[in-house]
Amino acid sequence: MLSLLKISQFAIVENLELECSRGFSVITGETGAGKSILMDALGLCLGDRADGSVVRAGAERADVSALFLVGHLPDAMAWLRERELDEDDECTLRRTFSRDGRSRAYINGRPATLGDLRAIGERLIDIHSQHEHQTLLRKDSHRQMLDSYAGLRALADSTSAAWRDWQQASQRLAQAEQAGADRSARLEIVEHLLRELEQLALTPGEYERIEQRHDTLAHVDSLQQAGAQALMLLDEGDGDTATRQLQRALRLLEEHAHRAPALSETVEMLRSALIQIEEAAPGLRHFLDTLEADPGELGRLEQRLGHCHQLARKHRVAAADLPAVLEALSGEREQLTDLADLSRLAAQAAALEQHYRTQAGDLRRARTQAAETFCSEIQTFLHGLGMGNARLQLAMTALDKPSSHGLDDIEFLFSANPGQPLRPLGKVASGGELSRLSLAIQVVHARHSPVPVMVFDEVDVGIGGGIAEVVGRLLRALGEHAQVFSITHQPQVAARGHHHLRVEKRVRDGHTHSIVASLSRAERIEEIARMSGGLTITPETLRHAETLLAD
Repeated sequence: MLSLLKISQFAIVENLELECSRGFSVITGETGAGKSILMDALGLCLGDRADGSVVRAGAERADVSALFLVGHLPDAMAWLRERELDEDDECTLRRTFSRDGRSRAYINGRPATLGDLRAIGERLIDIHSQHEHQTLLRKDSHRQMLDSYAGLRALADSTSAAWRDWQQASQRLAQAEQAGADRSARLEIVEHLLRELEQLALTPGEYERIEQRHDTLAHVDSLQQAGAQALMLLDEGDGDTATRQLQRALRLLEEHAHRAPALSETVEMLRSALIQIEEAAPGLRHFLDTLEADPGELGRLEQRLGHCHQLARKHRVAAADLPAVLEALSGEREQLTDLADLSRLAAQAAALEQHYRTQAGDLRRARTQAAETFCSEIQTFLHGLGMGNARLQLAMTALDKPSSHGLDDIEFLFSANPGQPLRPLGKVASGGELSRLSLAIQVVHARHSPVPVMVFDEVDVGIGGGIAEVVGRLLRALGEHAQVFSITHQPQVAARGHHHLRVEKRVRDGHTHSIVASLSRAERIEEIARMSGGLTITPETLRHAETLLAD
């Protein structure tokens, strides 16, 4: 459930903390008081886009966050755990906006993308807009409503994925058939280039090692001469070698070290230098003993380096990069070889087509089975909304060719009056009829939705009287097993809420502020009376409001 909505420096809201309760909560207030701001802030927590204009005048940054309790939602908990975003049984979605247009998103305090907010938001809350009836005029929305009602989104997604795989396989097959001659020519070239590189068999890092060894052998005489001279200077000469001079210096200083403590560090450094020279001399001697001039090896290295340089010029790369060229050409050869196997590609495309048709067939049967029940439930609610003669049907017409969404074109057909044939919504339904139909569909969808929080944003626009009372009772019934919020201007709907919140706009110090107040029973009576009778509240409107609240 939604536990807390916090808004700071957003639009005309300075600071607002809205604690939310279980059940059915109604949100009322005069036009322009800021009710839409609450929905806008919640929408931003769920991944809607916005810019720096949402920051309150005079502020540098806006901050909105929504705290949900998710311990009882296995799907949401699994999503959070998979991404290491879980934090006990809570989930906080947060957005910040700077006046310069920068926006940041967080899930449980960790940076997130807008896609992440939308993905987790779909598992936490459903928002039904007052403009949703307009989507009924789009046929693709009819299919989506049916799939959502029947719990077929996963099957619809897998069918769509199967269709994409089939199309990609078919495209690869077509490309292979069309580009056969060009591909064969390229494959021949690639195989020739690979034979040269495979014959060279240059491994990563080998070129650098060859260059180093070649340089050593090419300068073996100077290395031997320099090494022998260095060895004489260090330890093996007849005169004052470095070793003898250091030993003499140590003897001179060691007998005075106790008289001048400052000499101790110098003495230790000389001892260390002597040890290093004594260790370096045997190492240098071993190097000279093993240093051999092998004209045969030098020739072989020069020949290999020349081969490397020749192929490097051919491929226009550095010689050290030839192993990477070999790897790239091997991948190209594999791809060209795969494409050349037309029979295998054809079999693969046929198998993927069969898989798609199996998925699409399962989806068609599930949709057909659910469509009648879906329409029947909607008609039941339409009767309660004053459209007792309305008839609704989901027509499923086979497509000329398969599509990503299945084998059928799906469309609502509607008739509002007896004797009137079922026809597409856009051709027979008036604006008021579309609004009621949309409301009925939303209520039916909400009853079957696994999402625990539902928001109805002025979905009751255009209705009143007894119909509004029916809507209020429907929403209250939903609130018995889910958390439901409804922004409304209908007193009959407001009276049915378990909780009542009022949005008010106030001016303080020349600045406009929007606040939200939780109403007591007496305040609810006054607010419902205002909604019923306008600015002038009479004893009659108060009694009527009390009667509505008592029902």
